[in-house]
Amino acid sequence: MNASRLSAAHEPDAEKAFFVADLSVVYRQHQRWKACLPEIQPFYAVKCNPDPYVIRLLASLGAGFDCASNNEISQVLDLGGIDPSNLIFANPCKAASFIRNAAKRGVDMMTFDNSDELYKIARAHPGARCVVRILTDDSKSLCAFGIKFGAPLGTVPGLLAKAKELKLDVVGVSFHVGSGCYDPSVYMDAIMRARTVFDMGREVGYTFGLLDVGGGFEDGLFEQAAAVLTKAIDRYFPDRRDLRIIAEPGRYYVSKAFRLAANIIARRAPLLGEPSQVVEASSPDTTSDQPTVMYYINDGVYGAFNCILFDHQVVHPYVLSMNGSFHVSDSEEKNVSSVWGPTCDSIDCVCPKTILPVGLRVGDWLGFDNMGAYTVCAASQFNGFEVSKVIYTMGGIGSLEVRNALANFAAEGHGL
Repeated sequence: MNASRLSAAHEPDAEKAFFVADLSVVYRQHQRWKACLPEIQPFYAVKCNPDPYVIRLLASLGAGFDCASNNEISQVLDLGGIDPSNLIFANPCKAASFIRNAAKRGVDMMTFDNSDELYKIARAHPGARCVVRILTDDSKSLCAFGIKFGAPLGTVPGLLAKAKELKLDVVGVSFHVGSGCYDPSVYMDAIMRARTVFDMGREVGYTFGLLDVGGGFEDGLFEQAAAVLTKAIDRYFPDRRDLRIIAEPGRYYVSKAFRLAANIIARRAPLLGEPSQVVEASSPDTTSDQPTVMYYINDGVYGAFNCILFDHQVVHPYVLSMNGSFHVSDSEEKNVSSVWGPTCDSIDCVCPKTILPVGLRVGDWLGFDNMGAYTVCAASQFNGFEVSKVIYTMGGIGSLEVRNALANFAAEGHGL
């Protein structure tokens, strides 16, 4: 509605797309984590969505942070009030200058999976607390990492021996079953492998005190994953008196917390009188029909919807407002449509086939849910289109707690 008023006042880019972030969702996810995995401290994967208020909130709630670069380390520590011991530099292949900067910032915990990394750490940060990242089964995830990271078990004894020779302190084991894991049973095998590496460390002379179970946590499968993890840890690590367990959740915290509103800026449809392909949404033959209307919105795969290309996501548009109204009757006639981004590149397709009301016109709005993970963090300004801004809100259970947590964090002089 505000966009309509600004457009009428000839405000440039009045109808620009925007995110709405409900921080109380992040809070509720954290409470859910503590209830299901009370022994595991979450280290939020900043790469997933480096939103400053998400980081502030999680810091105030006692979470740690998984950082992959100098900039991510700086973004977290520059807020103030976050101890460097609550960061892990979880990138197994780092530039030497990044390692030196981590040392200057007091970030000691970092991963490795190869001997060259050990030589770099020995030169640039000899006091580092090293964590060996091992290869696990990540075939049941949206984004597999094993092709790039992770030491096979057969190579681990040699790596630990080399670390010992270089007088480096190896403190534990990490793994990652892949981002967006849809089969939590793989955690059992991963924990078993980690146990094997703990035993390998003892043979070399190390006593490990850290187990990092990585990420891969999906919202809809979280309780199942937590149950598998708990069972596996109980089986392979029954004595946990001197064991710190952390994890690296990302999308679990933010995916559902962010939604996107995008404006229909253009439309290609048959001229009046030309045949059109109008179908009911419940029609069983809908998927075989070809789109007859193309809608162009003001965000696309070079912006927030890069998750389609990089994160294998499938998005589902729905109508936010039509003809100036937020109410859209279920009886509205519908047709097969496609949704496209605003750039001049033909790859910029947001949704190749969907069912939308026939009455949609330029100026109407579409909504997209679950837009918090690997979206805004990788958005570009290709063709000169700006990255969509974020509007923050707090609703429902946890809203008061979020307000108080952020207020207390600011009152202590942090995040200003």
